[in-house]
Amino acid sequence: MRFKIYFALLGLVCACAGAQQSGAQAAQAAPVPQAQAPAEQAASDTAVPPRRVPVADYPIQEGYVDSSGVLIYYTTIGRGAPIVIVHGGPGASHDYLLPYLLPLARQNRLIFIDERGSGRSQKLDDPAGYTVENMVEDVEAVRQGLMLGKITLLGHSYGGVLAQAYALKYQNNLSHLILCSTFASSAEMNQVLARVKAAAPDDVREQIDREEKAGLYGHGRNYEKNRYTNDYMIAAWGGAYFPYLYQNHPDPNYDPTTVGNTAWDLYREMWGSNGEFVIDGNLKSVEYVERLHTIHVPTLIIAGDHDECDPALSQEMHEKIADSQIVILPKSGHLTFVDQQGMFNDSVNTFVHLKKTKTPAAITKVD
Repeated sequence: MRFKIYFALLGLVCACAGAQQSGAQAAQAAPVPQAQAPAEQAASDTAVPPRRVPVADYPIQEGYVDSSGVLIYYTTIGRGAPIVIVHGGPGASHDYLLPYLLPLARQNRLIFIDERGSGRSQKLDDPAGYTVENMVEDVEAVRQGLMLGKITLLGHSYGGVLAQAYALKYQNNLSHLILCSTFASSAEMNQVLARVKAAAPDDVREQIDREEKAGLYGHGRNYEKNRYTNDYMIAAWGGAYFPYLYQNHPDPNYDPTTVGNTAWDLYREMWGSNGEFVIDGNLKSVEYVERLHTIHVPTLIIAGDHDECDPALSQEMHEKIADSQIVILPKSGHLTFVDQQGMFNDSVNTFVHLKKTKTPAAITKVD
């Protein structure tokens, strides 16, 4: 501190001396200007704004949009062309997508939605209102309510099902469509789930069978009766699913019992009540494969090479959607943006921001 004061005083002395010498020279060369009036001086001061250090700022906004009487929560991050992001589950929330998708906010305004009944969005008294069709209208209500114009719509897992359904009805409102680790046919997904269960270690599969045979709901204390038992969650999500969730970067905080922090009334209505390895709720009506050819929006399809939603399902979608590209990320499970965060975000940025090429739809396996 003493050195700083010393140099500051030294600089002040030098500045004063220099000012006196310059003033004397100026007096010989030109007449002394008249002093400004106070009003003129004030105007001069306000004409030059104070210097500010530039800051890379990514503002956050949150709120609710009323979708025909259902309040849908949203949070936005960043600026630029909008990317609306819908989460999986069904019955999860947008939280698991963060912080992994944050780098996309450098070039786009990200709008994360909690689907009806999920996260911070309004719950329904009647679970029958939890349908893909109603959630499509919720996405549209957010688009209109925030006056977003044309959007890029990105959906992960069940969110990819929702994104397909939106595109089949409202593709004129889309600039781009991004389908991540998802499926277009519940019947085909049920075949994949049966293979996942069959591939589980014998002791894990036997426990799953015992739990499913005994019934998955109504056990334990009152607060436990409306969800899976912990033993089933550990067997299904910890034993059978885990190799299909992560590959390159398994989450050290992963706990199959906390995965159960979901909207169970919604989950049972949509997925079904008979376990993880069969979709027999209202999602069983999802059969979009033969309609995908009607989607003409530029589409990016992303999956992991060890994805719970088998990459073959993504390949089928790619073949059906003419203006599509597919990226299969290596050493990656269902949570591609965790296993390969950089590759995932680079793929999205490249797709959204590069000009469309006049080449046939491409398939890319990132090595």
